[in-house]
Amino acid sequence: MKFTNEVEIIIKDTHRGLWYEDGVLIKVVEAGRYKISNREGIFGRKKPLVELVLVDMRERDLTIKGQEILTADKVALRVSIIVQFRVVDPKLALHAVEKYEDRLYSDVQLAARRSLASMTLEDILTNRNRLSEDILRDVKGTAASYGVTIHRADVKDLVFPGNLQEIMNKVLAAERMSQVQLVEARTKADVQKIETQAAAETQRSQAEARSNAQRLEAQGATEVQRLQTEAEIRRLQERERTAQAYTQHPALLRMLELETLRDLARNANARIYIGFDKHAGVNGPAAAE
Repeated sequence: MKFTNEVEIIIKDTHRGLWYEDGVLIKVVEAGRYKISNREGIFGRKKPLVELVLVDMRERDLTIKGQEILTADKVALRVSIIVQFRVVDPKLALHAVEKYEDRLYSDVQLAARRSLASMTLEDILTNRNRLSEDILRDVKGTAASYGVTIHRADVKDLVFPGNLQEIMNKVLAAERMSQVQLVEARTKADVQKIETQAAAETQRSQAEARSNAQRLEAQGATEVQRLQTEAEIRRLQERERTAQAYTQHPALLRMLELETLRDLARNANARIYIGFDKHAGVNGPAAAE
């Protein structure tokens, strides 16, 4: 904008101004209020003609629409790219190139073509971020030379030819089915593994239970034998003490004999045999058998 009379202008914080006097850039103007006068000075001396050009410093989007590009394996794709950029040097943005937005459009377009031409269809499908990385790496330095910085460049749309789209849908469906089958196979294998582990654990537990039962049974038999042996020893010891008592007290033995004879006399079927010593007389003592 050129000013031929005295005017007052305000530059917002979102913009910067390039101040020209008679077509010569004098300064870059920051945000603020400015008064410009193009009236004649004293002694009829003319003041320079002032021109102020505003440059938007905000971040903006630029869409590269529908570029048909051949991949490395000769597949024609239509790709749209969205670029986020901002002007960081208003002087370079207006002086280094004619129109910095048009120049940025061309640079991104060419960078996308170079990147996609080096990629196969499979590369694009599996790693779409590579295209963005390639564009940033290719254009970032060039854009800086005309006062623009690029924050990101992303693939917005990727359109395939009709027959290829159908083939890709079939491929994707096959891949999904393959993944489902793989998950099912893994699940089946995991179930079989769990069942095998459970069966092995059951067999181990059963074997351990049988071993414990046999051990307890053996311990029980040993304990019974020990108790029986101890009882027999006690009976023998008791008989030994009884025999010693009869030996020390013959009268006790005689009393036992009399009690035995009395018990036999009560039994009608009992028989008592009395014999005589051949060396004894008729009145000799009798012997009971």
